[in-house]
Amino acid sequence: MTQRAPGKQRGRLKQRFQLAGVAASMTLLAACSSAPPVTSPANPDVSDDKPLSGEVIDQRWNLLLLGTHERVTLPEPAHFRIAPDGSVSGSDGCNRFTGQASLGGKQRISIDELATTRKACPALDDAKRVTDMLENAYGYLIDHDRLVFFGPDSRVIGGWRKAN
Repeated sequence: MTQRAPGKQRGRLKQRFQLAGVAASMTLLAACSSAPPVTSPANPDVSDDKPLSGEVIDQRWNLLLLGTHERVTLPEPAHFRIAPDGSVSGSDGCNRFTGQASLGGKQRISIDELATTRKACPALDDAKRVTDMLENAYGYLIDHDRLVFFGPDSRVIGGWRKAN
């Protein structure tokens, strides 16, 4: 068994502290650097830094279908509207909700931070499926008076019709 000289141990300890100091300095510098535009966590192609515009904005959309073909019966019509500032408001057919929307290139959409009232109603499961659809929307397509939402896997997750 060989023993190290006390001077060598201090030298290695000093080197480790220096490396730790360099790593801490690099972390601090990285934290102080300028950040890129804010994007939606669910959809990194969506940017939140300017007013929204387009056919989907400032329009009331009424629920048409969940998935590709399922019509649901709710106590009141499910609907939503996205304002130019990105705020979302509407009803899931039972409860009112609010949230934030972001639109991006390639018809990307992200609806986040949904907050709902908590009324009891007979169709609570279907109402929850409506808000789940909004939260899972990744892409959209507008065809005449219809708005179709797609999930991240490009499958249709629901459809809406433009209100008159």
